[in-house]
Amino acid sequence: MDLFKTWLVEQYIAHRGLHDEKAPENSFSAFEKAIKAGYPIETDVQQISDGTIIVFHDKSLQRMTGKDGYVKNLKKEDLKDLYLNGTKETIPTLEEFLKFIDGRTPLLIEIKNTDKVGELESKLYSQLKEYKGEYAIQSFNPFVLEWFKNNAPEVLRGQLSGYFKGETLSLLKKIFLKRMILNKKVSQPHFISYEASTLPNRFVRKYKRLPLLAWTVRSQEEYMKVIKFCDNIIFENFEPKL
Repeated sequence: MDLFKTWLVEQYIAHRGLHDEKAPENSFSAFEKAIKAGYPIETDVQQISDGTIIVFHDKSLQRMTGKDGYVKNLKKEDLKDLYLNGTKETIPTLEEFLKFIDGRTPLLIEIKNTDKVGELESKLYSQLKEYKGEYAIQSFNPFVLEWFKNNAPEVLRGQLSGYFKGETLSLLKKIFLKRMILNKKVSQPHFISYEASTLPNRFVRKYKRLPLLAWTVRSQEEYMKVIKFCDNIIFENFEPKL
């Protein structure tokens, strides 16, 4: 498959849906807006305490729901009482999300897993196998991609990376992740998603044969600067125009 001729390159990708003040990120309203505008959707998945996979970005509930606590401690029944950014929207489960999208637009699914790899990935794949639409997965964790390489090699997988400034990671981890040192032997990605503000850089140049996505582009000005160095963008807060 020539990935340079697929949606991963040919269609701008809406970061957590086409969200705004009335349509919160990773909400059904933001997803519907992206679909109507013709954009693929980038979204985030993680697992909560009872094993349910949900569509939500942060580790903490505070920013998006105004509640204290950590996402990993939730149970499925808690979701109905957590409202996104003061709206009536609640946190979707993966099952609800896939049913809602129903193949209407491609999905770029970021797997958020800094713990032991296997359980989340297996549960995710079991649901994706039944899904009829186009999708790809990506993760900052190269061992997540390795799981898919070994257990679901047909699934398109992307290595997320950046410079990790301000992140609470060891220097060694930052170096390995920033330089994507594990790409060749561990993750073997089909495409790269790299932090837009750091492009161009020497770490992505050696992967010219792989599509390069830039995240997250937040203005037309930034888009015009970065598009010269990448194949596509993941965007929010504006709609890109050539």
